Amino acid sequence: MASRRGGEQFILEGRVSVNGHVVRLLGSKVDPHHDEVSVDGKVVSEKRKHYLALHKPKGCVCSHKDELDRPTIYELLPPELHIVSSVGRLDYNSEGLIFLTNDGQFALRLTHPRYGIRKKYLVHVDGQVTPAMIDLFKKGIFHEGERLKALSAHIISATRAKSVVEMELGEGKNREVRRLFESQAMTVKKLLRTQIGRIKLGELKVCKWRALTPAEIKTLISDL
Repeated sequence: MASRRGGEQFILEGRVSVNGHVVRLLGSKVDPHHDEVSVDGKVVSEKRKHYLALHKPKGCVCSHKDELDRPTIYELLPPELHIVSSVGRLDYNSEGLIFLTNDGQFALRLTHPRYGIRKKYLVHVDGQVTPAMIDLFKKGIFHEGERLKALSAHIISATRAKSVVEMELGEGKNREVRRLFESQAMTVKKLLRTQIGRIKLGELKVCKWRALTPAEIKTLISDL
């Protein structure tokens, strides 16, 4: 119904009642399973929290609305789930695993740089990636004023024409994987995120979604 600050203003204005009694004291506690909380006389129910895993396709954005009218990932969800938001982003031309939720605290914990949740990517690149490049990525480079670094990286295959590399990152800076390769004058042709924390993309098909299990949610939080 409101942000934390907005909710505090509701309380100070006397618009909030608990079990029929107006509460004006900030920090008052309630039990959502037993107490009835009302705002302006209307009962407020606890919001059901959703935690989803989606296999984002190439060619759509992670915003609810796009100024260029491009497809969004929310078109892949039923209308009743449009209340969720993506946890982080995958750019328009990237694909793979992304989480969505309406639990703001969960999203913050997974995206804040302090926690550094690990993400794995499979990267298809034009040209031959060398072991020297991989070593450079793991040591870290400066690009456009930011330090970019892969926690791990290894070459799966490499020819003069094309290469496939698996990389693991921790901070999730904007377009970090693509920028690492751009720093070596190489072009990423396909970027697939295969894992977030201990949750793998697995057999989840493109454009499909599923609910995260309680065990998976617990695993993600315990990894932080």
